[in-house]
Amino acid sequence: MKMILYGCLLTITLVCHPFVAVGDEHSHRTAAENLLIVMEVDKSLQPLADQVLETQLQHNPQLAPQREVLQKFLTKYLSWASVRQETITAYTHAFTEPELKQLTEFYATPVGKKASEKMPQLAFIAGQLGLRQAQAHQTELRQMLEDQKSKPGGGG
Repeated sequence: MKMILYGCLLTITLVCHPFVAVGDEHSHRTAAENLLIVMEVDKSLQPLADQVLETQLQHNPQLAPQREVLQKFLTKYLSWASVRQETITAYTHAFTEPELKQLTEFYATPVGKKASEKMPQLAFIAGQLGLRQAQAHQTELRQMLEDQKSKPGGGG
């Protein structure tokens, strides 16, 4: 009798496993999407596209006559509709469902909203500072590379 019961439980488990996994995946994806909505990622993409366009036009003024085409292209491919599913997938790979729920709770708070608003700008500033530091010391890097070449077995 126990063997029949165990057999039935095993069969039910094996048959239902795909549905349980899909349910878990669905709720995990829902948690990721909820976080992205609370962080207003959907609203931040158009300003990002505008910023990318302005940066490109500053670095490549010859593109100015194609501004409208570039704007249309970036709006098309940097839109929430075009990146939604892949962004959700990236978040589900990076965070567990409970972590996503905790992040959503945090980003729903005033300090979380402020962090969501300020962090991209601060990350950009940090990147620019690092780039400036590297550029300011490129002579030192060249010297280090030359020193390495002159060592025995130094790849030169």
